[in-house]
Order: sequence, then structure tokens, then C-alpha cells
Amino acid sequence: MREHSRDRGRLEDIVKYAQNVSIIVSGISYDEFTKDIRIYYSVMKNIEVIGEAANMLTRHFRETHAELPWRQIVSMRNVLVHGYAQVSDADLWLTATNDIQPLCEQVQRYLSDMDWEVWQKGEDPYSEMDNAAYKQAVDSARKMKFKGYAIQDIAEITGLTAEEIEAL
Repeated sequence: MREHSRDRGRLEDIVKYAQNVSIIVSGISYDEFTKDIRIYYSVMKNIEVIGEAANMLTRHFRETHAELPWRQIVSMRNVLVHGYAQVSDADLWLTATNDIQPLCEQVQRYLSDMDWEVWQKGEDPYSEMDNAAYKQAVDSARKMKFKGYAIQDIAEITGLTAEEIEAL
């Protein structure tokens, strides 16, 4: 189960890797980006890590901080990890040059504006599932996913988030 106490570190990771992307693409052209595999795959990997950190945030955090398109961020990670052969150079470039800086700025605001002691002690409305129930929900979700159930249906039945189910 995702823990409130880890949200801050995950946000710090998002900032770190977003800053990496900004540094990497600074001063280069789209043509340079697509022709230099070191730059291209470095950007790709950093965006993957951003998506993974976003995926690992608690559901409560994502829902109470919905200014960012968390689902899209996680989906981008899933495409990069599982559908890397289908990654559009243009989409990756646009993400790196248009979306990363605003993401970084918003996450930095979260980090500076939140009272992290209160957040970590706060009650998570999704933590009512104990570890045994959570494991059972994950097991059920895996089976349902294998059988071809829709992610949203699995989420409604098991109580897991779509991102948790997609990661299975």
C-alpha cells in the first residue's frame, strides 16, 4: 500500500528528474535530440522515472492535488516502458520542452506549500484496506486483467487505482 510518508520523496524525485530533462534539452534542437541517442535515451529514461514516481504517489495525494494530469504522466511512463518502439520522437520532444518545466514548477509549489508533518500524520481515506485485503485485491486485479476486464471495472471492483492496476 502506498504511504503518505513517501509522497514527499517521490515529489522530490519528480523535481530532480524534471530538472535533469531541462538541463539535457537546454540549447539543443529537435534535430540534435533525435540524432544523438545519448540525449534521446537520457531524456526518455528521466521521463520514465518521473512517471514512475508519479505512479507511486498515494491516491489521496493525486486526488487532492489534481492540478496536474497524473494519469497522463503515468500513461507516458507506461508507453515509454512497455511501448517504447511506438514512442513518437515529436511527442517525447514536446513533453521534454513544453511539459516538464511547468510540471517541475507545480511540484516545487507542492513541496514548499505543504505542511509535511501534518500530511504524513494525516488520515488517508484509502488506507482502510489492511495488508491482507490489499494483497487479495491485487491478486484479484491480476486475474481480472489477465481475463481482459477493463481497467476501470477492475478499479471499481477491487478498490485499487487504475495506475496500480496498469502497473500489474
